[in-house]
Amino acid sequence: MSIPPAARRLLPCAVVTMLTLTACSSLLPESEPVRGQATAGGVVGEFGGRGDAQGGPGDSSGAAPSPTASAPPSPAALTPEDYRAELEQARGPVREALKKLAGNGGKSLDRRVKGIADAVDDAVARLEPLSPPVELAAQHGNYVGALRSFGTAFDGALQDVETQQACTGPAVLTGLEKYGELSRMKDAAAGLSGYPADVVSVKAAGQRNRRLPNGRIIRSESRTGRGSLKVHNGGKRDAVVVMLRGGKRVVTFYVRGKGKVTISGVRDGKYKVFYTTGTDWDAKARAFTRSCEFTQFGKTVPFKTTYSGSYIRWNNWTITLHSVKGGTVRSKPLKPGDFPG
Repeated sequence: MSIPPAARRLLPCAVVTMLTLTACSSLLPESEPVRGQATAGGVVGEFGGRGDAQGGPGDSSGAAPSPTASAPPSPAALTPEDYRAELEQARGPVREALKKLAGNGGKSLDRRVKGIADAVDDAVARLEPLSPPVELAAQHGNYVGALRSFGTAFDGALQDVETQQACTGPAVLTGLEKYGELSRMKDAAAGLSGYPADVVSVKAAGQRNRRLPNGRIIRSESRTGRGSLKVHNGGKRDAVVVMLRGGKRVVTFYVRGKGKVTISGVRDGKYKVFYTTGTDWDAKARAFTRSCEFTQFGKTVPFKTTYSGSYIRWNNWTITLHSVKGGTVRSKPLKPGDFPG
């Protein structure tokens, strides 16, 4: 088919015009938008919906969209009855451990203190994740925080026991209350009024400094022998001396710091001598409550009566509880549990 001359002249002009528009479209005024067919590649849609979930022609990464993570639902608040039961289960072991601590004596004291710290830790682990009744949310948080601090306080008390600064269970409680630890725990429990939250089942006495008179006999068998034992305590702290014969406690007596005591009527036999020093003698616990040390005199002390004609000979001994120049006997430190109190 032939093209008329007029048409041949128009065709190149049309092509040039289109090329010019294509090459120079960015130079046109904003009031004259470029017209043409809009095209786009790829698939728009949600992950898991219809379309190409692995990426379409317009997806350069090819990676699947990540689902949005959702937070786990909050646990439902406990009913008052269920919350009360949880408190009972948590506080029971703590109260029982505190009762054991309040008992007399210093034997196994470290284990008793650690038992309380462990019981408190278990109570915190049980109660912390709970969702209490809505109206108790703030009080519950305060209570759990107080329990955590209470356990930390017993960790510190354990160090005092291990260094023998606190020597009896009541002394541990007295030291804690000195810094308000028991009262703070009671106040936090009072915030949960009407619920069984109080873990403090014992009372703490104030710090005391009890002493016996110098030379007071604490216990003794009948002393009908001829021998005597003189004890000189040159230290600042008071002491209690125990004499054993054949594993039996024969006599126990009190020697104040810088004091001297003579025990007469000692029967024949070989004696081991033990002594403890410290502050605040608890007669019921038969122990010093603070700054206690336990020692065995490093030599067996023999007493023997000899009859020869008209002569009678016996032994009198003098020992010191403190170091002296020229001393010949080295004392042996003991653990609290090894002392024959």
